[in-house]
Amino acid sequence: MLRRARPPRARLPQPFVDLSERISCCGERGLLGLAFHPSYASNGRFFVNYTNTDGGTEVVELARSANGDQASPDTVRRFFTVAQPFPNHNGGMLAFGPDGYLYVGLGDGGAGGDPQNNGQDLDTKLGKILRIDVDAYPTAPPGNVAGGDPDIWAYGLRNPWRFSFDRATGDLYIGDVGQNLLEEIDVAPAGQGGQNYGWRLMEASQCFQPPVGCDQTGLTLPVVEYDRAVGCSVTGGYVYRGTAIGGLDGRYLYGDYCSNRVFSFRWVDGAVRDQLELTDDLDPDSQIQGLTSFGEDAGGELYVVSQGGSVFRVEAE
Repeated sequence: MLRRARPPRARLPQPFVDLSERISCCGERGLLGLAFHPSYASNGRFFVNYTNTDGGTEVVELARSANGDQASPDTVRRFFTVAQPFPNHNGGMLAFGPDGYLYVGLGDGGAGGDPQNNGQDLDTKLGKILRIDVDAYPTAPPGNVAGGDPDIWAYGLRNPWRFSFDRATGDLYIGDVGQNLLEEIDVAPAGQGGQNYGWRLMEASQCFQPPVGCDQTGLTLPVVEYDRAVGCSVTGGYVYRGTAIGGLDGRYLYGDYCSNRVFSFRWVDGAVRDQLELTDDLDPDSQIQGLTSFGEDAGGELYVVSQGGSVFRVEAE
């Protein structure tokens, strides 16, 4: 079931950091990603992904202040800025992988149908999962895609606004929003990059451009997809590795922004097993209003974020 999460202490009078003067809104723009360095407790380093006042994507490093409860808004380091041709499909997720590198999800640049074919263009960061070494940038980590932008780890994505790593296996799970017909979940084995997930040649498992006869050679197709009868915008989640609900161990939870439904499956030996819908178990009272994200705490327990303004913790009944 879902229970509204309560903070362990009273809300502080001042925000941790205020970046509002440098960020554009609204719609799909704003502060889109946040990742703390794996050694944040000792070094105070963290990273944000936002759209600047020109609408472009910026990924920068910031630092915690001496008192620990606040951070300076001053940029410590700007890794890159990417011009966005349209205001939607910015992606925005940031996460450190088990290899210690920072992964960045960027959408295809927006509009509809990827008019610039950014998903398949290896010379742009748009429509990609990027992978950077925050200590050696711009030197690319070994294993990134060769022959194009050096930050690319995987490509052929439309809007991978939420992805995550299984903390037990290191496998990468990507929720990629579809165009007209299908939403998809992609899974990459730990440490294996270079995948072409197909967009805009394909929307999930179906040809998109061209609408028939597309060449699927070398493409990595989704492990799960669903159509508009189920929802209209997938929200990627996490593999449960907590201890409070033993029956969920190893199960990947994800949802849909439009229908507020929650689904799950297990990824075992390279195949999807035991698909279940969990909506009635987790949210029988329809508390979620716009399922915008999932969260994971230090103990592996999971949270659900509602655009209605609440954060819910997944708990045993």
